[in-house]
Order: sequence, then structure tokens, then C-alpha cells
Amino acid sequence: MQDDFLFDNFNSEANVIEHQPLAARMRPRKLDDIVGQDHIVGPGKLLRRVIEADRLSSIILFGPPGCGKTSIAEVIAGSTNRRFQRASGVTSNVATLRSIMENARLMGGKKGTILFVDEIHRFNKSQQDVLLPYVEDGSVTLIGATTHNPQMFINTPLTSRSLVFELKPITEDGIIALLNRALTDQERGYGNCQVEAEPEAIAHIANICEGDARKALNALELAILSTARDDNNICHITVDVVQECVQKRIIAYDHDEDGHYNTISAFIKSIRGSDPHAAMYWLTKMLEAGEDPRFIARRLIISASEDIGNADPRGITIAVSAMHAVEYIGMPEAAITLAQATTYLATAPKSNASYMALHKARADIQSGRIMQVPEHLRNVHVKSVGKEAYDEYKYPHDYENHFTAQDYLPVDCEYYTPTHIGYEDTIAKRMEWWKQQKSKQG
Repeated sequence: MQDDFLFDNFNSEANVIEHQPLAARMRPRKLDDIVGQDHIVGPGKLLRRVIEADRLSSIILFGPPGCGKTSIAEVIAGSTNRRFQRASGVTSNVATLRSIMENARLMGGKKGTILFVDEIHRFNKSQQDVLLPYVEDGSVTLIGATTHNPQMFINTPLTSRSLVFELKPITEDGIIALLNRALTDQERGYGNCQVEAEPEAIAHIANICEGDARKALNALELAILSTARDDNNICHITVDVVQECVQKRIIAYDHDEDGHYNTISAFIKSIRGSDPHAAMYWLTKMLEAGEDPRFIARRLIISASEDIGNADPRGITIAVSAMHAVEYIGMPEAAITLAQATTYLATAPKSNASYMALHKARADIQSGRIMQVPEHLRNVHVKSVGKEAYDEYKYPHDYENHFTAQDYLPVDCEYYTPTHIGYEDTIAKRMEWWKQQKSKQG
């Protein structure tokens, strides 16, 4: 009965509830309505200038959900004199795209066609290739919208023929402005519906939506539609109401795409930067989002070698032990082990000397510097007629301090340069002593 009462009241005042969701109704109609993207559509900015002049070339709009990619496309649709066609990486197939683009090519003329492809990253590489000849010959002007890094998920030929604009998550102040606009808009929002929202409730929605305007507007709409009115027919939106509607912040995290890679990148970079606090935050975010703990453990092992190396040789032992522990005990207890390993590595002395040594040696080999194994180091010496005498291998353990001067490469090369941080300082001093001994014996 309460639900019937609730919807009857709203439907009697306005018919906006009967149609599109609030987030769809509140889409910007002009550039000035777009919030939070002043760096690309603000006064004098490139994208704004080409839209206002109707001189748009192919573009890729890249950014997180709810930041305004589709809104910008809708503004373009409302302002251009060109034909505007829509497609979706989810629902459209190659045949649909070919039909749109062939019609655009046949119609030709000065008017031209703009093709908006939402979630363009959903097309695989071969499907994206279908767009290329039509973009290249100007049959269509492409607007691609994606939440995924274009450098990874969009074909290079397409990105090279398009301007890539990165949109940012909307700030909390921007979200608050959008929500207040929805509350006061009498045509598309709740301006005629006697809704009173506490500023603290609006701020709470802005805080939990992670820069996603769609999520924020959906939360506001749910709060209004699920709250009964008081005796004066007023709907009160309080912090308690909002918290009940959105009980837990939804973590923006996709397990095989950008959220996954960006978060693990921040995690490893925090360890490399010796910030255990940041590392713990990103670790916890991954675990709360349901990331595979074995994946995290594997990345810890890589970090132990790449970023810590011989500055603290125990780092690799700690990381490998953590991986074994994760396998043995599983979640949720394995989170404790990952936390221990994370804080150890984040606070360990850092050295990438081993990592750089590998890159230097690899660069030499890939550039064609292929050296033969010296005769005295080979497994079996081949004694042939006419061969000159060769040096015999010297067994280091037969000499004082278990060291003797001996060439192990045909030419002098230095790849590993230890730092003077942590245990690697000991290694550096030892290598310097060996160098001095080799000079004396040579």
C-alpha cells in the first residue's frame, strides 16, 4: 500500500517518473550544462571550439563511467548540422556498422555523417578494423566512447586518426551541483515534487559515488522513490535515508580490464615508493573488490626482485613465502599474510640494480653482440690439430679467499652496478675488492 501511495503522489504532480530514469532525463543539452570537464569543453578549449563551429573530426572520449562521455556526444548531436548516427559496442554488430557507413558513403555531400559508437572497446580488433576505411576516407566522423585505455583497447590506426580526449571523474562539488540541479529542475527533475533534501544527505551521495554522475543521480532517485511523504506531503531526504539506499560504496573495479590494471599499478608503485600506507590502501581495495589473492602474491614476488633486489635479499623470500601461505590458507585469512609481505617490501631498502643489469645485457644481445663462450669456460675442451694453446680454467676455490683473476667474457662488460643501500652496500664493497685483486693479479 505504501508503494502505491508513493507513486500515485508523484504521478499526480508530474509525469516525469513514468518515463526515463533521472540520470537519462538530466543529460546536458548544451555545453554549459556539462559539469567537471572544463579542461576539454571549457571556454576556449579545443573540443568546445570544434563543436561550436561544427568542424568536428574523429575523436575518442576516454574516461570512467558517469563522467559525461555520452553527454558530450548528445550535445554534439543536438548542435551539429550533420547526420548523427548511433551504435553500441554491446548491441551493434559488423553488419549494422557496415550498413550505416555504406549509407553515409553513398549519401556523401557536404553535410556528412557523425557516427557515435558507445563502448567501442567492446568491439574486438578485427571489428574495429571495419571502421577504419570509412574514417580514413571521411565517409563518417567517428566519436568513440570508452571506459578503457585507448592505447590498449582501441586499434592504433583508429587512435592515430582521432583526437583522444580524457575525461576526469566529476568532483564532489560538481556532483553536488548536479544533484541540486535535479532537485530544482521543474521540467526534467523534481522541481515540482516537494522534495526537501538535507545538504548533508546530498554531500553523502556525492562522497560515495566516486565521481560517477549517473550513480549519484540514480541514488538520489532511489531515495526519493522509496521515501514516504509526511503529513504535509513533503518528501524528506536525510542522511539516514541515503545511507539505507546506498548501504555500501561500490568499488569501481573490473577484474580483467582498466580498474584491475590501474589498481595493481598503484599498489606496486606505492611499494616501490616506500609508502606502506598507500600500499595497504590499494591492497585492501583489491581484496575488497574480490581480486584473486594469488595474483597479488605473484606481483609481490616480481616487486621483490625488481624494486628491492639485493638491497634486502630477504624480500624475495618473504614474497615467495607469502605466495605459498596464500595457497595453503586461502581467504580471508590470507589477507593478513599479504598485508605483512606488503608492509615488509614497502619499508625495505630499494635497489633496481639487478633489474637494470638484465636490461643492459638484454640490450647488448638484441643489438647483435653475441659472444662465444671462451675456451677455458666450455664444458668440454676440443683439442684439434693446429689449435693454439688456450688458457686452462682456474678453480676459484683453490685460491686464497676463493678468488683468482680470470676472464669470464671475451670483452670487458659491466652490467650489474650495486647501490650502497642496505645489503647491496656489502655487495658493492666486495665487488670493489675483487676488482682491486684482479688489477693486482693482472
